[in-house]
Amino acid sequence: MSSSVPVIEYTLAVDSISEHLFHIEMRIPPLNETLLEVSLPAWIPGSYMIRDFARHIVELNAYGKKGALLTCSKVDKQSWAIQNPSAEAIVIRYKVFAFDLSVRSAYISDEYAFCNGTSVFLNINHADSFRYQLEIDLQQLPESWHLHTSMPALMGKDKSNHFACDSYLEFIDHPIFIGQCQSASFTAGGVKFTVLFSGTNPIDIERICADLKPICLHHIELFADEPPISSYLFITLLSDKGYGGLEHLNSTALLFPRFDLPLVGEDKQNQNSYITFLSLCSHEFFHTWNVKRIKPEELIKPDLHAEVYTHQLWVYEGFTSFFDELALVRTNLISPQKYIELLAENITKVIQTTGRLKQSVAESSFDAWTRFYKQDANSSNHIVSYYVKGGLIALALDLLIREQSNNQYSLDDLMRLLWQQHGKPGVGTVNNSILLLCKREFNIDIKDFIDNVVYGTKDVPLTQLLHIAGLSLHQRTNAKDSDKDKSEIDKLTLEKELGMRVKNMECGIIVQQVTSGLAACQAGVQINDRIIALNGYEINETLFRRLMQTTTEKSLPMVIIRDGRVLNLSLPVTEAQKNNYYLKIENESIFSSWLSTSR
Repeated sequence: MSSSVPVIEYTLAVDSISEHLFHIEMRIPPLNETLLEVSLPAWIPGSYMIRDFARHIVELNAYGKKGALLTCSKVDKQSWAIQNPSAEAIVIRYKVFAFDLSVRSAYISDEYAFCNGTSVFLNINHADSFRYQLEIDLQQLPESWHLHTSMPALMGKDKSNHFACDSYLEFIDHPIFIGQCQSASFTAGGVKFTVLFSGTNPIDIERICADLKPICLHHIELFADEPPISSYLFITLLSDKGYGGLEHLNSTALLFPRFDLPLVGEDKQNQNSYITFLSLCSHEFFHTWNVKRIKPEELIKPDLHAEVYTHQLWVYEGFTSFFDELALVRTNLISPQKYIELLAENITKVIQTTGRLKQSVAESSFDAWTRFYKQDANSSNHIVSYYVKGGLIALALDLLIREQSNNQYSLDDLMRLLWQQHGKPGVGTVNNSILLLCKREFNIDIKDFIDNVVYGTKDVPLTQLLHIAGLSLHQRTNAKDSDKDKSEIDKLTLEKELGMRVKNMECGIIVQQVTSGLAACQAGVQINDRIIALNGYEINETLFRRLMQTTTEKSLPMVIIRDGRVLNLSLPVTEAQKNNYYLKIENESIFSSWLSTSR
């Protein structure tokens, strides 16, 4: 970068742990401008919802020559105009309230301080040619607190708390962690990985590193090229119940329950919660290629002040969801049987979502801002997940490519093409990029498939394709008596359909979700109804299901409380749908061959 490029300098400090405040100083050089406008992003890349981070800014002031206070006025919800009559250097000082325990924002607790750049670093509006430097002030912090970030160090500085980036989009794409933590490192595929867990819980970090190493190597080798990173940082914020992940250029921020991870001294069994964590890590690291570098044309230089719409999230989240679990079985971290159980769970999730018949995954991608990221109790009746159905589309596309190319190509090859022709040269994908690549590179026409399952609402044709992987798909009602991991309540839902999700209350059960067209919907049950009696008996969730499963009546009287009114309804007794799916391995040899990494 030329030395003539103006540099905007920031200092980030933890102002108050107890009040959850960051203090930021932003120093802007003379720009021959008498009016400057600065703003904070409204959303963070990878999480497609307007979050209005600027609402957490407090005490913002701007200063000019010799510390003179400059006139500063709010332009809109996220922008400030600063009067600078002398066109001199400006210093802006402000504080950010940081108490959002998530991977998307900023959070300060007694254990650590965490932030994304989108939450704390103002930028000059319409600024395209600046360099960004950051100093993180570590004074006045507990000695046990340590700094971790993936941001490149500032050349020429002998301190470990100075960093620099050549663009604002890069600058805000490096989350910052300062606090108590455990960390360890390993190397895979020529990349140095650092794994960090907040707090001091006795996490078995050596085991986690040993399990993450083959996953990371799998992804690097899948793209068959020099990795676009030399180092990578896994930041895991441990909490009581939280869950989430957000991808960055060469790091990820994760949120996970602290006691759902293996602890030092525990046996080596892969409990389901730990498999979920490994899948989450796999998912976010795969994003290093698929969405951080291979990305939709609309997201190459996104406007961070407003929604940026694309129909392509089914490719970026769906394909990534397919590979995150596939990597676990390919690296022997889970068994083939466990893998097909996970696949079956995803098939069941999609089929049990009636919204799949009303919304396509392309529409789901486009509407992520207002529908997918703002779900309510009725969402399953009118939307479909571009993550889960997108993952099934990826599976079907892999099988389709293999079938039509006589097993010469696979989805692995398609990912490499996306990297070489789009990610590596920085060329964004368009709506028909997958279609064009398959036609041009594999001589395969997938237009009907794409029209039906991506832009249409037809189900993914797995029944017709799974034989290519040596599998077969089967249906049943909710569970089998032999399912060891099902609760007693789940085992009761074998014969009769409820059509709603409920939760026990001190008196009766509360309705959390009603499925369109099924028994509860037919009865006129609504979300937040409290059911207090069925067939003349006061009920809880278990008794409610027992009475439904054992009755020979065609309907049962039900007493509910709705907004303070007592109502009598009649609940139809109908046969349970066979919408729970499971897979069988029909041909071990074909299945093993399909699971293997590419040719």
